[in-house]
Amino acid sequence: MVGLLGLGLGLSGSGLVRAHAQPPVLPGTQSLTETGDLSAQMVAGIDRMLMRELERSVSARAQYWRRDFSSVAAYEQSVAPNRERLRRCLGAVDPRLPVNELEWVGGTSTPYIVAERPQYRVLAVRWPVFEGVFGEGLLLEPAGKAFAAVVALPDADQTPEMLVGLMPGLPAESQFARLLAEQGCLVLVPVLIDRRDTWSGNEKLNRFTNQPHREWIYRQAFELGRHIIGYEVQKVLAAVDWLTGPASGQGRVQPRQGTTRVPVGLMGYGEGGLIALCAAALDTRIAVTVVSGYFDSRQQLWREPIYRNVFGLLREFGDAEIASLIFPRRLIIEHSPVLTITGPPPVRSGRRGAAPGQWQTPEHNSIDAEVRRAEELVAGLGRAGWIDLINGAEGMPIGPGAERTLRQLLQGLGWTGSELRTGAAPTGGLPAGFDPDARQKRQLAELVAHTQRLLRQAEQVRAGFMPGRARSIDEWLSEQKPFKDILWNEVIGRFPSPTGPANARSRLSYDRPKWVGYDVVLDVWPDVFAWGVLLLPKDLQPGERRPVVVCQHGLEGLPADTLAEDPQAAGYRAYKAFAARLAERGFVVFAPHNPYRGGDAFRVLQRKANPLGRSLFSVILGQHERLLDWLSAQPFVDPTRIGFYGLSYGGKTAMRVPALLDRYCLSICSADFNEWILKNVTVDSGYSYMFTGEYEMPEWNLGHTFNYAEMAMLIAPRPFMVERGHDDGVAPDEWVAYEYAKVRRFYDRLGIGGRTEIEFFNGPHTIHGVGTFKFLHKHLNWPEPP
Repeated sequence: MVGLLGLGLGLSGSGLVRAHAQPPVLPGTQSLTETGDLSAQMVAGIDRMLMRELERSVSARAQYWRRDFSSVAAYEQSVAPNRERLRRCLGAVDPRLPVNELEWVGGTSTPYIVAERPQYRVLAVRWPVFEGVFGEGLLLEPAGKAFAAVVALPDADQTPEMLVGLMPGLPAESQFARLLAEQGCLVLVPVLIDRRDTWSGNEKLNRFTNQPHREWIYRQAFELGRHIIGYEVQKVLAAVDWLTGPASGQGRVQPRQGTTRVPVGLMGYGEGGLIALCAAALDTRIAVTVVSGYFDSRQQLWREPIYRNVFGLLREFGDAEIASLIFPRRLIIEHSPVLTITGPPPVRSGRRGAAPGQWQTPEHNSIDAEVRRAEELVAGLGRAGWIDLINGAEGMPIGPGAERTLRQLLQGLGWTGSELRTGAAPTGGLPAGFDPDARQKRQLAELVAHTQRLLRQAEQVRAGFMPGRARSIDEWLSEQKPFKDILWNEVIGRFPSPTGPANARSRLSYDRPKWVGYDVVLDVWPDVFAWGVLLLPKDLQPGERRPVVVCQHGLEGLPADTLAEDPQAAGYRAYKAFAARLAERGFVVFAPHNPYRGGDAFRVLQRKANPLGRSLFSVILGQHERLLDWLSAQPFVDPTRIGFYGLSYGGKTAMRVPALLDRYCLSICSADFNEWILKNVTVDSGYSYMFTGEYEMPEWNLGHTFNYAEMAMLIAPRPFMVERGHDDGVAPDEWVAYEYAKVRRFYDRLGIGGRTEIEFFNGPHTIHGVGTFKFLHKHLNWPEPP
């Protein structure tokens, strides 16, 4: 038998035919000369592209702003949409509870009065933010009437007591909460979630991680469109609600003097500086803000701790743009030294999985450049002096809480003094029974409980977002495009479709009894390419167009893993050579490489993409667009019969890519389909990604938009199948069956119940290749072998 003659490819059933030897390059392609690790080269190329996009983002931000400099009022109105987008970006979206009064925190053996000095007393307080969530910290109440109120935010690894001098950790001259109270300010000092990992886990499951507490909240909240930054901004704004509300409390606590409201200031250091900057940008009630030890260019955000990762931030906002939302109110930037962060708490027995991330004191030149950029952004209103940079001699760090900084803050709040009064810090330490660690645990537990409550409500939110009421194919096809646009543009993030030449290159890499295989490389965007192995059956006839199965590997895999036929090969246990088996059945097969290989080398791509409003799948979608372009143009391919079959991370691809690329005529998700939002967010199951090192898994607000059932609905009316091993550790059968039931119901209601299937089998995280193969033969209209 001689096949492929129409392509100049003469083959026999047992190998290369000498008279018609297989050429080393596919017709219509150039010779593939690239050598080395194409997987690593792919990741490196994507990295270069993302670095260019990050650099370009600064100049591209102008398209999102329509500043009107005709008046202050016009300016405020013109930036209101940007302020609202920042609010959503930070996840500061939950309605706050009214704060009519502060609550004392104490008991029969723990007094709420923590310390007293002649100028002020220190009270343990809390205030409601959301249901079950409180801000908590210290209130420094001056002896006389306060002329101003200040919310003072420590760094995450500082306690409120350190800012007051009740605990060691800050020199007296940097205890700015105490110093402000001594000048006659009412000062509220919230506690922030810290960077320890003490409670990052579940004691009942005996599962713990080395994730800093901030990352522990970040991971579960991100999937639900919330953020540790947004939560803490909300705590600050709830405090401002009280400070700007009616006179409340008893004794000397009077944030309003009759009908005259005292001005409110905000000062934050380190992580507190980040919260202060964002809170002031969102709330125009804050008159003066000090950001100490944080303000800088954010173009290296991907290097910082992951709990600072904000989806889409750099598309519209750097620190200068956020500062422009504070304008024309006063903003004081203090260049102060910060605690150097070299990474999360150390890996140790029973504790691992945290994301890398670093932070150190920014360079003065970088801070100064960002301040100047902020000035330039609002120069059109002609109001100089609204922003100041305070530093030591020759640009050296100063503070935190340097005298010049405090003086400017106080003057902005109406202080008329000439010299700062400085008294001694409270003596005697903390009262018996007063435990900052217990407070930290409470605060963390409240945010975990709130986020888990959002998880339980998420299915109802998704049902309202995407009701799935269609009862016919035509009706659904007319309704689904807006949802696809949201998934691609707002959740995954979209790069422009590749339009340049594919510059296809190939080389002969495999010769098996029933098929030959070529490595194929296609250009996608500058520095970004698609790569995979094309398998051609040897009985392919001239002019014949066959169906294609795209066989996608999983995490840390390679195309070769889907072909490996040796039971001892590394990839065989999971893949069972399913790409090779399908080629033997007569399908054209393409096994592409997806760039989720290389550990942190690929995960950092997610870190670089997220601030741009993109993700790893933004790139993968472009690669598959290019692949489909090329496959559809091949003379041996029927472009209407290209199916997708992926395992594990390839199963994640099977849910997202075919949902958006209609040229995939069907999709099979193997060893991945489950209650995906639950798997990412829950802290009550060992199946959860919350306990693993896959820190790239959270996808912004996916939980309120698309679970796997909703993604499968976007694949409909095309055929869709799930392959599930009972012993697969991805999830329990119950999660899988629960989520799939919604898919089956939707297909049934469209009148196409026969286009979806699930196959359960006795086995682990692996290709089974029984029901799925039948599914492919049926829906790709290709006869099964005898």
